[in-house]
Amino acid sequence: MRPVYRFFFQTLCGWRVQDDRPSDLKRFIVVVAPHTSNWDFVVGLAVRSIARMNDVKYLGKSALFKPPYGWFFRAVGGYPVDRSKHNNLVDAVVAMFQRGDIKKIAITPEGTRKYQPDWKTGFHRIATGAGVPIILCTFDYRNKIAILTAPFQLTSDPEADIARMKDWFRPHKGKNPEDGVR
Repeated sequence: MRPVYRFFFQTLCGWRVQDDRPSDLKRFIVVVAPHTSNWDFVVGLAVRSIARMNDVKYLGKSALFKPPYGWFFRAVGGYPVDRSKHNNLVDAVVAMFQRGDIKKIAITPEGTRKYQPDWKTGFHRIATGAGVPIILCTFDYRNKIAILTAPFQLTSDPEADIARMKDWFRPHKGKNPEDGVR
């Protein structure tokens, strides 16, 4: 599938993929922002293939995993999340990392496609609990570039780390820029 994605995404659509991850990085969390459109999923699948990260899983709202399309979202690495329940998702994902069930997972910290000033902190707690680094990823529609960073250095202060992440994401414009990082 990689040649197909490269042809459509890069040759026909004019996108570039800048991948600054170390080649020996085996386990990590991909923090993807800004998440402003359903098109982010399509772009994400292309980037995942082009960057040779087909083993990256993702968390998605549970409604996506119901018939008739649920099989597809599971087949491409999805795990359903029921956002209406408080179900120790952080502990569950940490345990999945520790058991080796997953090695890489993508998470959108906004938790929605609309503008969200307060990001969820679960990704930070998962990274800390599982002892895995964070890679930042953005789909900059204005400049037609997808960027994957080198590991982002976490501290023990999630709010300060999120502020630094937002500073990095802010210049990159999503499909609907008004819903992006401010």
